[in-house]
Amino acid sequence: MISIRKTVLGLASGLLALTSLQAYAIENGVYTIASKHSGKLVEVGGASASDGANVNQWPANGHDAQKWLVTSTDDGYYSLVNLSSGKAMEVYDFDTNDGGNVSQWEYWGSDTQKWEINDLGGNEYYLINKNSGKALDLLGFSNDDGANIGQWSYWGADAQIWQFTKVGSIEAAPWDPSTTNGAANHWPLTGNLVTHDPTIGYENGTWWIFQTGPGIYGKWSNDGVHWEGAAAIFPNGLNWWKNYVPDHDGMDVWAPELKHYNGRAWLYYSISTFGSRVSAIGLTSADSVAQGNWRDDGLVVNTTNNDNYNAIDPDLVLDKNGAPWLVFGSWNSGIKLKRINPITMKPYGSLYSLAARSGGIEAPTVIYRQGYYYLFVSLGKCCNGTDSTYRIAYGRSTDIRGPYLDKNGVDMLNGGGSILDAGNSTWAGPGGQDILNTDVIVRHAYDANDNGTPKLLISTLNWDSNGWPRY
Repeated sequence: MISIRKTVLGLASGLLALTSLQAYAIENGVYTIASKHSGKLVEVGGASASDGANVNQWPANGHDAQKWLVTSTDDGYYSLVNLSSGKAMEVYDFDTNDGGNVSQWEYWGSDTQKWEINDLGGNEYYLINKNSGKALDLLGFSNDDGANIGQWSYWGADAQIWQFTKVGSIEAAPWDPSTTNGAANHWPLTGNLVTHDPTIGYENGTWWIFQTGPGIYGKWSNDGVHWEGAAAIFPNGLNWWKNYVPDHDGMDVWAPELKHYNGRAWLYYSISTFGSRVSAIGLTSADSVAQGNWRDDGLVVNTTNNDNYNAIDPDLVLDKNGAPWLVFGSWNSGIKLKRINPITMKPYGSLYSLAARSGGIEAPTVIYRQGYYYLFVSLGKCCNGTDSTYRIAYGRSTDIRGPYLDKNGVDMLNGGGSILDAGNSTWAGPGGQDILNTDVIVRHAYDANDNGTPKLLISTLNWDSNGWPRY
């Protein structure tokens, strides 16, 4: 227990060490990109979300189509993903000729979607495409709105010089404190333990948990072992919840998700009724959990009976570059994923499918560890005491968008999933899990010695020598 607490306390120094390993031309973040020649911004024409949509220039208007998520790649280049479409800037059709067009396409890591960014000083840069070796160029030195942007052999003209203005930050890459083949460590919890669908966070020496219940009920601990109850975030609910879920009782909130990002505490949560796809995910945030100055950040995403997936069970995940994504969903067509705008913390871009399974799947959690993304889900049915069939399963992928394969190589979209925890004679139906960093797993299970009451369980999450999770 003490070693885990020290691990979490070392988070800040670990992140500092990671970020100091390399120097880059620019920091990862959200930027506008202006032509030195025209002063106009690089945008996706017409704010199109389509593959192949053209990249051109336009006067600044504040639209997300003029903002780019710029992150370094493993080979020293950068990807530039549009903050409106979620698609990456690329040289179309692997063109290597002068005048080759620049457009957007779903990011898949090809060389034509990677750019070398070179610092000329004074906030002036030129970009070289990895595939073609040609520079990003305002073709024809045009000053017109909508003028085309393509590539040309680099010669240093103002039409090839770009000014980057940072408009949003992203965090450093996820920190991985986990060890391999450690001894099983199930924490000896005491105090306020009645819990369902917990999320866990750590902040300045205090552990926090929020859970399903009236108005987003929580609890806190100084040592992670003994837990005390905390006041609900919204003790009177919020009026807008019924706009999206008319049958909601106005108070019952499901499966919250707590994460700290860009210096703020963010908490996603679900509004729904049992067995329904009429659901909504909401968002609240605070300067810190301890301050408790929670503001209502409103709707994130909602579903109706016309959708084949369900907007519940949100989980905020950071990719290997520190960019945020939201994984969510249950039953029906299963688990979904969308990019998150790091400025608004709301989703944008394409909807991806990660996992599906007949008989029940929900409560997704994704973490990044040593080259893999791991998807944890709860299979089966909850909420029936010791007759609950919940069990925690997992798979992994080298891409956050999947495919997620289990230990036998079965895709989780095709019913795959290796079992981490199926419970025992005392603890039935474990699930609703959340993972802090890569080494602490929290979940609920139904206590067979207390009439099937759902209670909090916390364990050290270990990893075997092949990179698979275990207690």
